[in-house]
Amino acid sequence: MRSDDPYDGGWDERLAALWDAIDQLEPAVFRARMGALAAERPGEARALFELASAHDATDREEEAARYYQEAFAAGLSGDLRVQAVIQYASTLRNLGRAQEGADLLTAERAAAGAGGPLVDEISAFTALALLDLGRDREAALLALRALTPHLSRYRASVTGYLDVLEREGC
Repeated sequence: MRSDDPYDGGWDERLAALWDAIDQLEPAVFRARMGALAAERPGEARALFELASAHDATDREEEAARYYQEAFAAGLSGDLRVQAVIQYASTLRNLGRAQEGADLLTAERAAAGAGGPLVDEISAFTALALLDLGRDREAALLALRALTPHLSRYRASVTGYLDVLEREGC
């Protein structure tokens, strides 16, 4: 017999249903349900990441930071790890620790290279952290470098101007 309860499926399906319902649930209820799901997979990196994300999405940054750290320690890998780095760095920024976030993202961007997963997103969040640090020109340069490959026209001109700014010590 099939249940109409959206939380009565496999773990991934129940996780997706819970994220789909985030706007209909009180934040504490959402976190409690995510905690119950994560408890089904104690110590698992993916479950800890989802728990961190749930706390982050409901403005509980301190708790989110702790769960991100636990997810990394548990071996979170692949694209989810990159996503977690971005989210954790953003959380650090929101906690007034923009330099830590910028350092984390800068290292991630260097490790990922130009073709890495979520490289534009990494650049965007790095630029936000740099703005918080008063490094406005560096933030603008980084954001424009990320934008330039997506331009349909004037790509060479923008690249040239950015090269000049970099040589001038932007």
